[in-house]
Amino acid sequence: MAVIPRLDTLGPSNTFRSHRVDEVTGVDGTALAELSLAPGLYVKRSIAKMRKARPMPLSVRIDRIAAAGARFLRTVDGVSLDEHERQVSQASGVALSVVREASQAIVRSAAAVGESVRRARPLGTGDDWHEVSSTGAVWTRRGDVLAVQAPGNHPATHAAWLEALALGYRVAVRPSRREPFTPYRLVQALRMSGFGAEQVTFLPTDHTVAREFVDTADLALVYGGSDAVARYRDRGDVLVQGPGRSKVLIADGDWAEHVDTVVSSVAGFGGTACVNASAVLVDGEAAAFAKELARRLAAVAVVPPASEAAVLPAFPLERARELETYLRSELDGGELLSGGELLEPLPGGGAVLRPAVVLLDRPDPSRLGIELPFPCVWVAPWSPADGITPLRHSLTVTAITGDEELLASLIEETTIGNLHIGDRPTHEMRPGLPHDGHLAEFLMRSKTVIRGDFAHH
Repeated sequence: MAVIPRLDTLGPSNTFRSHRVDEVTGVDGTALAELSLAPGLYVKRSIAKMRKARPMPLSVRIDRIAAAGARFLRTVDGVSLDEHERQVSQASGVALSVVREASQAIVRSAAAVGESVRRARPLGTGDDWHEVSSTGAVWTRRGDVLAVQAPGNHPATHAAWLEALALGYRVAVRPSRREPFTPYRLVQALRMSGFGAEQVTFLPTDHTVAREFVDTADLALVYGGSDAVARYRDRGDVLVQGPGRSKVLIADGDWAEHVDTVVSSVAGFGGTACVNASAVLVDGEAAAFAKELARRLAAVAVVPPASEAAVLPAFPLERARELETYLRSELDGGELLSGGELLEPLPGGGAVLRPAVVLLDRPDPSRLGIELPFPCVWVAPWSPADGITPLRHSLTVTAITGDEELLASLIEETTIGNLHIGDRPTHEMRPGLPHDGHLAEFLMRSKTVIRGDFAHH
């Protein structure tokens, strides 16, 4: 009988093995690990200890983060990269090929973290107040400890909080109970590369302690759905990464040339990320475009996530049923072009949902804003008379149009996070470019330094 690994709390002083554990299971119901759950008092004391620690010099932090990225690819705590990636895939349901690409994305982000934070720094500020000879501004932290309430939908999201470490924050990560393997490995890799235990911690908790975890730190980065957005929207010390609701607008008169871009935008990363497109607006022949998109997405293989051919995510069977039932309840006259049942049970347990394409008769913002954790896209006709209202509240908009006035409106729209122009998939990202703004815009502030004569006595 295989031994179930135990993921203990990696606290600021030592490894803590709690008597309270949660079982991490695969989408097929297989037990994969036991996760120690830290009590609230332990979390409070840990963050207090982290706050007292001093950050290492900037150049040392940058070098050690890059080294941790390289370490992530090697065996960590006796677990090879291949074994780790298979655990992540089995637990999260994310296709193995997508997990592998996420590992490489973490490494690339770690290697580029110095350049990423430098690009985010305002031009008129410096990193070091010692360099101000008379008057100037320096870029300083808003706090000391960042709490990260991490997601489990895609492992590459953990690349984001590396920037906080680079900026001198001490970072406490509360992992998703769905997929704790990636942050556990990344925290270990950082420690093996020279970060002290008080600099970065792995603090799993149950839901009753989650709010205390956020409140105890100086600032918090919280991933979640609409409920998390509603809970924290009025707090200046919490940055919420909610649903992306990314969209594509095809308005150049020839949709056939752009189907590949839309297929990639919808199904890239397995359709699990906030940068995947969940809506497409078409100026002319929306029905014909939607049928071709459905035909192309129907060709995506329906296989278990560990298969080399897998792209689509898998879910526990009941969760897959809930998602399909919810989708059908929201059709409200929309035509589901992906015929038959979406749910495909897997032989070993769990299920995959085939891609869904829904054709609407108008650009209804409420349904264009529905985002589900598998390739599911709403297609609607659009005309210039509709304006940019249906495109609002989007993390990324890919606009395929040469209309400069329209593009200017999209740039100026405050509820659109990123604008891709032309055939650039919504999920295209690079280290150094902002995702939902630069994380540093939330973590840092500019401070004036004026230096006068100093009388020595």
